[in-house]
Amino acid sequence: MTSPTVIYAFAVCRRCDPAALAGLPGLDAAAPVRTLAAGPLTAVVQDVPAADFAEDALRQRLTDREELERCARAHHEVIMAASAVTPTVPLPFATLYLGDARVRAALREKEESFLAALGRLTGRVEWAVKVYTAPAPLDSPSPSPTPSPARSPGAASALSPGTPPGTAPGTPAGSGRAYLERVRGRRQLRERRQNAALQAAERVDAVVRGLAVAARRLRPHGVEVTGAHRTHVLNAAYLVDSVRADELRATLEALRREETDVQIELSGPWAPYSFADGGVPR
Repeated sequence: MTSPTVIYAFAVCRRCDPAALAGLPGLDAAAPVRTLAAGPLTAVVQDVPAADFAEDALRQRLTDREELERCARAHHEVIMAASAVTPTVPLPFATLYLGDARVRAALREKEESFLAALGRLTGRVEWAVKVYTAPAPLDSPSPSPTPSPARSPGAASALSPGTPPGTAPGTPAGSGRAYLERVRGRRQLRERRQNAALQAAERVDAVVRGLAVAARRLRPHGVEVTGAHRTHVLNAAYLVDSVRADELRATLEALRREETDVQIELSGPWAPYSFADGGVPR
């Protein structure tokens, strides 16, 4: 007896040569990734076991880091294969329908918006730009206080008035003040570097927006992704005409030479994930 299935939808396009999808495992290699047409639109889909994508099973899958990564990669791989041969609107991860008829109904219902999106995305790709504070040698642990000198047998145990809290008994007041000045100097330096990086990120964003037809600012990553040695100050996506790819790369190279307060990363071209719903005009 055949197990019940549901339809997993990856993307929408006008037409897609099925040969471009041949051999892709998708979410479940037991069934091929295929196309499903409805009027002027085509959905890229796959039959997957209904039990594997029921609410509880899907929730468990999303909390399993390895399984989530596998599924996300498979989702991305199918979308990139389709977008390599035709303008494509990526669909969100885990877009599911109960059958082919439901997919066709959804395409007809949203036909106007899908066609508008495809017109907007044709001949364009997404590029990602990330800007980080540049690591600095002074980003080291806070300095330790100056070691306390040996106390004479008759030295008083009480701290002198005005001695900074935490200063060991017998430590000269000047040493405590020097320590606090070093701590304050480190903090001020970090603040200056952070402000300089934020200003550099705004300049980078302004330049890249000048090459793009749309842009979107995304939430910067935290230290669990970037590591403690640098701070993520710009995470942005740009929709750029495909013919300007070389110009974009050259522009980023020039920005790396000019903006020495930051590290600049460019990645792409990607399918236009960030602009499937329109994005933000520049």
